[in-house]
Formats: sequence, C-alpha cells, structure tokens
Amino acid sequence: MSVQPLTKTGARGSELLTSMEEMPWIISVDDHVMEPRDLWQQELPPSLRDRGPKVVRENVKLTFKGGDYGFERNAPDGDPCDVWVFDDLVMPTGRLHAPAGMDKSVVVNVPAIYEDFRPGTYDRDERLKDMDINRVEAAVNFPNIFPRFCGQGFAEREDKELALASLRIYNDWMIDDWCGGAGKGRLIPLTLIPLWDPQLAAEEVRRCAAKGSHAIAFSENPSKLGFGTIHSGEWDPLWQACDETDTTITMHIGSSSSMPTTSPDAPLAVSMSLSAINAQGSLLDWIMSGTLDRFADLKVVYAESQVGWMPYLLERADIVWRDGAGDIKHLPNLPSSYVPNRVFGCIFDDQHGLNSRHAVGMESIVFETDYPHADGTFPHSLDVAYRLCINAGMTHDEVHSFLRGNAIRAFGLERFGITE
Repeated sequence: MSVQPLTKTGARGSELLTSMEEMPWIISVDDHVMEPRDLWQQELPPSLRDRGPKVVRENVKLTFKGGDYGFERNAPDGDPCDVWVFDDLVMPTGRLHAPAGMDKSVVVNVPAIYEDFRPGTYDRDERLKDMDINRVEAAVNFPNIFPRFCGQGFAEREDKELALASLRIYNDWMIDDWCGGAGKGRLIPLTLIPLWDPQLAAEEVRRCAAKGSHAIAFSENPSKLGFGTIHSGEWDPLWQACDETDTTITMHIGSSSSMPTTSPDAPLAVSMSLSAINAQGSLLDWIMSGTLDRFADLKVVYAESQVGWMPYLLERADIVWRDGAGDIKHLPNLPSSYVPNRVFGCIFDDQHGLNSRHAVGMESIVFETDYPHADGTFPHSLDVAYRLCINAGMTHDEVHSFLRGNAIRAFGLERFGITE
C-alpha cells in the first residue's frame, strides 16, 4: 500500500496500520499546566491579596522522618525554591512537578524554581511549540501544584469567600488566557468547581460553560476529601448542570488526595503500580449509585487510569447484578451497559489494555501524553502511540478513534473546531 503523509487526521480505513507516516496528530486528554506565579496578586481585591495564592522564593531543604517527606523553609543549606503560600497552605515547588524533557537520571524529588523547567510548562506560546514537537494538536490541561488535580487546594481553605474568589480567578485565566488567543482550539479548558458546595459548583459549571468551558475536574472519590459520596445524591445539582451544559466530568488519579498502597513501609513503586485501583472504585460508585442511569447523557473520563482493568471489573459487576446481590435493586440495567460512549479510560502506555480493546470497547479508549510529568512521554508521544498501535495490530480507523475520534466525542471538541 502507498504511504500516506503525516496529516492532522492520518490515514483512514479498515486496513492495518503499517508505518509511522500514517499516524494522525494526537489529542491528549491529560496534560498539566504550572499555575501563573503572579495571577492572584494581580486579580484578587487588595484586601485579600495578603492571604491569597502567591509565590515566595526561599531556600528549602527536604527532610525525611518517620517514613514521610517534609521540608524546611529558609534553610541555610537549602536550594532555591518557589514556595506557594495560600492562607494556611505552604507548598514548595519540586522538580517532579514538571520534569518534561529532563534526563531520567535527574528526575528526583528536589526543590525547584520555575526557571528550572521548560518554558512550555507555564508559558502558553512555548507550550504550543512543545505540542508541535510532540505531534499534539489539542490538549486538556489539569492543574499542577497547589490547586492539585481537582481543586483540593481551594476546598481545604477555611475562608470559603477567599477560596471561591481564587478558584474563579483560576477558571477565568484558564478559559480566557491559557486557552485563549493563540491557544484557542488547541488548549481545551478544564475548570475547577467549589467542591464544598454542590449548588455553588453547579453555578460555576453554568458560568464557565457560558464562557466556553465544557469540562470540569472532579474527584475520583469525594468522600475521601470529606464531602458527600456519589451514592448520597448530594451531587445531583452538579450533575444536572453538567447535563444541561453538555459538560464532561474528568477525574485524575490521586484526585481523592490518596493513593492505594499495601502498608506504611511499602515503597512508592507499590502505589504507582496500583494507581488504577482508585479509578476502579470510582467507576463502580458512578454505576452502582445509579448516577449514570439518572443522568443518561453524562460523560466521565478517567485520566491516567489506563484501561486494562475494565473488562474484568465490568464482568464481575454484571455477575453481581445478575445474581441480585449487593443491594443494587435500584439499578435497572447491566452495569456494563452504562459504559459505551459515556465512560472513557486514558492510556499513556498500556499495551495490555489496547490489546484487549474489543473487551474494553474501542469507543471507550483515549490517549494522553501527561506533559510535563515524569510518566509523560514528551517528546516521544507519537513513538509511544505508534508502538502501542502496531503491537496491537490496529486498523487506521481504530488508531484514529484512539488518538483523536474518541476524545472529540468525549469532550465535544467540535465546539473548538476539531471535527475529525
């Protein structure tokens, strides 16, 4: 067969992928952005700026005691560090926050300043250049440092007036600045919600949707954050707002402020290897609570979750449902029936999951580069995607769905001019 040029959408059809030149440009559904250091000091009312989010540069020394990492501020033998301070929150910037492009040998947990990182981690125009290098056409961007993955950094502050004002400033910056100008149609806005109040959260969804944002970051398990469970019904006003505005709900691993492990002395590698477990529990909550049944048009996306776990989990859930066990008589349909075209799992490097795509459901698999994190594949994301697709024996249509088409459907990217 003739070799197709490397276009935005790539070759199409039922023939097997055979060469890198046939690969389409990527749409990444999980990247991250370093928050602007001076944003809140510019945008907050003067009366709130002293306690609002800001960066102070100090010498910081990391400590390790009792199995836990800590840090010492203003340490004479410390390293320069951009420290985020927000009311009672103090959070140092570390090299692990954004090591894109660094040699693996230096990707370690040490203090850092923004200038230690690639400009693309915090500068929009430089990010677009990095996306071109990485063959990424469009990307959804999660927070990175103090807000954490679903806005816990705002939700944990006692002064909710300050927290809400600061959260809205972030959302306006995300929509108008980061995803505006040259970024429009390439950087896809992902906004945060006030997790402490579902009604306020619903209002923020509607406000941001009116400004052009149709995706929110939510927690994989809000109960772990001290908020209402998915089973409680407390979040229904939020789901109603998402339903009305065609807003997608996306959940990053670790957005419950907890990661699975086996024991206090287990190495970090255990937690990293178990990372998909939180997504498994979350998906069961969404299905078994009846939420996906009550709100039949909602779409949910699991960032950095991989997908190889899905077939067994859904098979087991269907068996439990058929046996009439587990007190889920309120669920009228098979658990697995709620997944196609509504639940999406993100792959960054999951060969087993892609090999199992027919059991998972090809329509439920999307791709991410995780720029600029240590698990990220920049600047080799296209190489990684090609290896996965070739080893899985995928057709052009399947590759297009994996790298583009499913993300377009999951996030309604037609609204941003991305149609194929």
